[in-house]
Amino acid sequence: MGSGEAVDASVQERFERICTNSTSAVARWIAGEGLEVTKDAARETSKIFGELAAHRAASLNEVTRRCFWWRNVMAEVLREIAAEMDVSAVVLAQALNMVQLSLELSLLRMCERFETERRRTDEELSRREEELAFLATHDPLTGLPNRTLILDRVEQMLARSARNQSPVAALFVDLDNFKSINDTLGHGVGDELLCAVAERLRGVVRHVDALGRLGGDEFVVIAEELSMDAGPELVAERLLDALRHPFKLGPDGNTRLTVTASIGIAAGQRTSAEELLRDADIAMYQAKWDGKSRYAVFETAMQDTVQRRLELDMDLREALRKEEFFLAYQPTFALSDMTPIGVEALIRWNHEARGVVQPDAFIPLLEETGLITEVGRWVLHEACRQGAAWHREGYPIDMAVNVSGRQLDSDELVADIEDALAESGLDAGALTIEITESTLMRNVEETARRLLAIKQLGVRIAIDDFGTGYSSLAHLQQFPVDALKIDRSFISGMRHNKEGETLIHTLVQLGKALAIDTVAEGIEEQQELSLLRQEDCDSGQGFLFARPLDVAATEEFLRRWAENDARIEAPSRQGA
Repeated sequence: MGSGEAVDASVQERFERICTNSTSAVARWIAGEGLEVTKDAARETSKIFGELAAHRAASLNEVTRRCFWWRNVMAEVLREIAAEMDVSAVVLAQALNMVQLSLELSLLRMCERFETERRRTDEELSRREEELAFLATHDPLTGLPNRTLILDRVEQMLARSARNQSPVAALFVDLDNFKSINDTLGHGVGDELLCAVAERLRGVVRHVDALGRLGGDEFVVIAEELSMDAGPELVAERLLDALRHPFKLGPDGNTRLTVTASIGIAAGQRTSAEELLRDADIAMYQAKWDGKSRYAVFETAMQDTVQRRLELDMDLREALRKEEFFLAYQPTFALSDMTPIGVEALIRWNHEARGVVQPDAFIPLLEETGLITEVGRWVLHEACRQGAAWHREGYPIDMAVNVSGRQLDSDELVADIEDALAESGLDAGALTIEITESTLMRNVEETARRLLAIKQLGVRIAIDDFGTGYSSLAHLQQFPVDALKIDRSFISGMRHNKEGETLIHTLVQLGKALAIDTVAEGIEEQQELSLLRQEDCDSGQGFLFARPLDVAATEEFLRRWAENDARIEAPSRQGA
């Protein structure tokens, strides 16, 4: 008999196992054992045959054909044995009948098994199809409707709104600083946070509203049947309130996170769901630019703002490659004798069409996009290179470089500082890394570890804008800090009331108690300088002395100070 359909090696092996087991069972039955031996073989045979057919490893036709092939081979063997042993025709007929009965029993059980397997397979297929249908319209992480389903529901809501003249609104919810959480605590904690946020939001939206996740840390609430007074704003406030309580994450709930969100609201009729969500997205960006942890309602003028912002973003991404960034340097003076002791490197952007762009206009966007890490690395290398060049020219001044929160979130910062010092040849003690007080407190343990590694390189560390953040004295002692830069707001406050002067006195004394230098920022008037010198503040910078200067102007400034020092020292040496 021909081999029939081609089957793979594993299926062929199972066919051979069935033939062996069935032959052995029938032989034992013919030899006088009970019918149960064939029933057991038939059960195993039917199970394997049924699974093969149901799972389409072999067709039902091929399985049946193999059964008959086995019967025919068995019959031929029995006839040959009967002839050799001179067995009577009656006994042979009984043996052949046993083979036939075994075949029929196997076929019957095989059909039953095949039907059972087929139903199970169909049910599994149906379940998989339902899962795929769910996954096609739902977010696999949170189980919320995804963009596809949300767009469909918005279209339905817009249609109802048009028919019934009822209001509808989309609220675009985006978590603030979520990338930093992912980068600092890992994607596992990030995913857990997203699920927890989804549950919080689900708990405050009404049953008539639709909540979905569009991707990443972006959620959307579609609300209808709102009051025309302040409906969507009230929904936004509820959503913001829901996120204000800390989340307990991690296996033991030991990781506590407080997150905020920016919400954009677009209300009223639109031509499509995409247009409604687009306007809500634009409003959300406005909420972020306004300071985060708030909501903003879409206005037509916002489109122009977003367009300009996108253009600025694209230009920024090209600025480093086009070498459009440059550094300005603002001198710092020792207030005891008013000699320049260092400079602070400040980034500027000279765009071919925009001209010189000030930091306030582009640094926040660098932070948002993550470009600050690459640009910050460039600033570090360029400042160290320039500082080393001035040292070689005989101006042994210190160089201060600002470091962003995003840079401090990664161990790469330590390597970047080490590389910048090695490539430039600048002495580590001549470099000061400045970190804002609020950045310092974002992740106290990790920040302390990285700052200690930086300190071990020999680099100085200063806290910028000190007094404007939320660190305590206990926290301050955890960090290897060399200097506190007192914010300009406190300096200007000295002139207006006694409390301001007392506060400066307290901050300077705090520095002395901790053996930390104090640096006054933004000194603009002679009266401010006099008061700071009376309080024994160590150093300062501000427009009273010099504005930020380009490289050539800084060199001229240093040269003039060096010449003045030489003229002052010459008479004293003659007098000696």
